[in-house]
Amino acid sequence: MHSVSEIADLFRDVPDFPKEGIVFKDVTTVLTHPGALGDSVTHLLGILEDIEFDAVAAVESRGFMFGGIVADRMGIPLVLIRKPGKLPADVISEDYTLEYGTNTIEMHCNSLARGSKVLIIDDLVATGGTALATAELIRRDGSEPVAAAFLMDLRFLGGAQKLEDAGVPVRSLIKID
Repeated sequence: MHSVSEIADLFRDVPDFPKEGIVFKDVTTVLTHPGALGDSVTHLLGILEDIEFDAVAAVESRGFMFGGIVADRMGIPLVLIRKPGKLPADVISEDYTLEYGTNTIEMHCNSLARGSKVLIIDDLVATGGTALATAELIRRDGSEPVAAAFLMDLRFLGGAQKLEDAGVPVRSLIKID
């Protein structure tokens, strides 16, 4: 099994992506190492043992891989949080800000049973905008965001703290100061 530090070493820095001045943390290099994806999920589940949840909200697109495996291993529902225009039925939308701009995410209306306790999953948290918008979508759809889980927390950008301040506990495997 890959250790957490071995998984952290698999991330690749891509300078000036998606725009100049940003150093993008690329998880695709984790995915190209056999076993690292599954091992990442095993480690994530280990740090989530104290969180009670009965559904997963996976954020497009890298969160789909991790969230899908968590939901499958636990035998619970998975809801996809997508960019606009990607979901075929009625949706609710939420605008948010990123480290390098603004965006919108959507989820299907009534995706989960009302009152579901939902874990938000993505590959990393930076400024927290995407995860905060996801939490708001979950609330607006009648469920409760009980935690957010990430492989990596870019702590210097403060997103995890914003989530904590908004009442969404955060768990992450790797913390970058």
